[in-house]
Amino acid sequence: MNFYSIKSTQHLPISLEEAWSFFSSPNNLAKITPPDMGFIITSDKKDGEQMYAGQIITYIIKPMFGIPVKWMTEITHVKDKEYFIDEQRFGPYKLWHHRHHFEKTENGVLMHDEVNYVLPFGILGSIAHKLFIRKRVEEIFEYRTKVVDKLFLKH
Repeated sequence: MNFYSIKSTQHLPISLEEAWSFFSSPNNLAKITPPDMGFIITSDKKDGEQMYAGQIITYIIKPMFGIPVKWMTEITHVKDKEYFIDEQRFGPYKLWHHRHHFEKTENGVLMHDEVNYVLPFGILGSIAHKLFIRKRVEEIFEYRTKVVDKLFLKH
């Protein structure tokens, strides 16, 4: 079984409070997900609701080849204005652990993401990772970086 990890850091020229408010709202997930992934939250969502430990979020996403996949994540840990962790409970990965960390700086916020994941299907999953899965996950992070820059560089 191969474990994979992708890390990303992005500077946001906004306050910690504004960054936390945006990223801790499940309703903003679709705004930072590539449109071709057809991201739709299927669990109950309330406007302005902030995430909380134990929250289950279900959605449909088309990560590869336009094939819809049901995905369920749980927000397992939340430390206000510092970090939160989402973990897959049901979905395309054997393991998915995503930590979002926010660090106040003199010029705004440094946002650190770290995703650790394991693919199913043994050697076939490893081959798929080399051929296209890692690239796709990286593309999603790159897209998010560009969108977040556009959203917050207006300040």
